[in-house]
Amino acid sequence: MQLVLMGLPGAGKGTQGELLSEQLDVPHISTGAMFRAAIRSGGPLGAKAKEYIDRGELVPDDISIEIVKERLRQDDCARGFILDGFPRTVPQAIALDRALPELGKALDAAVNIEISEEEAVRRISERVICSQCGATYNRAHHPELDGRCAECGGPLVQRPDDTVETALHRLKVFMDQTHPVLTYYAEQGILVSVDGERPIDQVFQDIVAQLEKIREAQRRGEAAR
Repeated sequence: MQLVLMGLPGAGKGTQGELLSEQLDVPHISTGAMFRAAIRSGGPLGAKAKEYIDRGELVPDDISIEIVKERLRQDDCARGFILDGFPRTVPQAIALDRALPELGKALDAAVNIEISEEEAVRRISERVICSQCGATYNRAHHPELDGRCAECGGPLVQRPDDTVETALHRLKVFMDQTHPVLTYYAEQGILVSVDGERPIDQVFQDIVAQLEKIREAQRRGEAAR
C-alpha cells in the first residue's frame, strides 16, 4: 500500500509508521531520514537541500518533491511506501499527486492520527531520546528506565526543541500549514482518521482495520471491471 501519515506533532506517526512498515512490508520514510540520506549521497539534490538547511531555511518545494521522487524510485518502494512528514503543505500535496503517476504509483490513503492539542503538548514535553542510539521514549510511560535506554543502555536526554514553548509553536505551524492538507485529502475521499489517544496497539489495530476496508473496496472495484 501507498500511504501518507498525518497528525499533530507527538501523535505517534513514527511509532505507527514502524509498526505498519513491518505489517505491510513496505518502507517507512520519514522526511528527516530522507533528507539526511540525500545529503549523505553527495548528489546535486542533497547538496542543494543542505545549502538551505545550513542557513536554517526551509527546503523549497521543488527540491523537496524531487528528493521524494528519487526516494520512491528505489527498489524497496516497489510494493508501496509510508510517507511520514511529507507533504506538509497543500502545494506539496498537489506536487506529490502530480509526481506519483510518473512513478506508476498512487496514494491509497492518508492516515490521520488524531490527538488533542493538549495531549500533543504533553507528549512532546515528556519525550526523551537516547543520546547513543536515538530510541524515543515518553517519561510518563516508562518511569522504570531511570534515565537509561532499554535498547542500548545509553543516557536519555530531552531534545532542546521538546519543550512546552516549542511544542506550542510547532502546533501553530501545523495548524497554519499542514492542517489544510487534511481537508485536501478528505475532498479526495482518501482520508482515514483514527483516535490516537489510546494505547499504541489499539491505534495500530484500528489503522490496520481501516486499511483492510480500503483493500477490500479496491478488490471489489477490480472484480467489477
